[in-house]
Amino acid sequence: MKKILIATEKPFAKEAVENIENIGKNAGYEVIKLEKYTTKEQLLEAVASVDAMIIRSDIADKDVLTAAKNLKIVVRAGAGFDNIDLAAATENNIVAMNTPGQNSNAVAELAFAMMLYSARGGFDGKTGTELRDKTLGIHAYGNVGKYVAQIAKGFGMKLYAFDPFIKDSDIEADGIIPVHSVEDLYRNCQYVSLHIPANDKTKKSINKNLMGLMPKNAVLVNTARKEVIDEDGLIAIMCERPDFKYLSDIAPECAHIFEEKFPNRYVFTPKKMGAQTEEANINAGIAAVNQIIAFFEKGDVKFKVN
Repeated sequence: MKKILIATEKPFAKEAVENIENIGKNAGYEVIKLEKYTTKEQLLEAVASVDAMIIRSDIADKDVLTAAKNLKIVVRAGAGFDNIDLAAATENNIVAMNTPGQNSNAVAELAFAMMLYSARGGFDGKTGTELRDKTLGIHAYGNVGKYVAQIAKGFGMKLYAFDPFIKDSDIEADGIIPVHSVEDLYRNCQYVSLHIPANDKTKKSINKNLMGLMPKNAVLVNTARKEVIDEDGLIAIMCERPDFKYLSDIAPECAHIFEEKFPNRYVFTPKKMGAQTEEANINAGIAAVNQIIAFFEKGDVKFKVN
């Protein structure tokens, strides 16, 4: 009987775990749980004899993947997969997957929650602003970007999108104006919502020059990864432009500077919260276990990322 390990320092919702266990067991797999673990050694021990592993934000580095002698597949329950050492996975003949689209609505709703909270001054009783008729640029028009667009339409925002991998006609079909350079996106939009992955090309790509193109009362919303922001450039823009705000689904390394110098001009979640809904937990967990079963039973590698 093949073994599936659920290794989650930050556990899934209870219903998600129950679904994973039931689906796995009904398909003839043994499901093992390692939840709320506190040391890497615990993970190394747990992964040593399993055939598959489901993780969330847990780190599957070279040590973990090398220690997993029987491991054939690791699935990150979520869209991002920068917590998996892809080279080490390939070296050890392990298939790495993500579950794209399962957390998308949760992330999109969080982006708007932060925008609304900021626009209304943190509900401090003072006069705020509205989102209607404001321009919103969507930087990367993937699963999350599409949900952001759907919500934005309900708020009456004017929408632009930049994504070199999506056809103009597909963007236009959704009632959105495509732009052909990242500079044009930032130049045209008071709000910009980031949905790019963190990789060698994108890390620190959101720099001072790019942010400086944004019009008056600019708001940069980051529900992607903190690594895509050039934090030195961000601090410089915040100092030079008192109208600039930064909203992020994880505090940057320079968060203490924001606390000292830029009160009321930022919103940071206490930990990465984009996927932290019961629905997203359930969707991503079910997708992960189904992908593992499809891999073993049918050789399905549709969502392979290495």
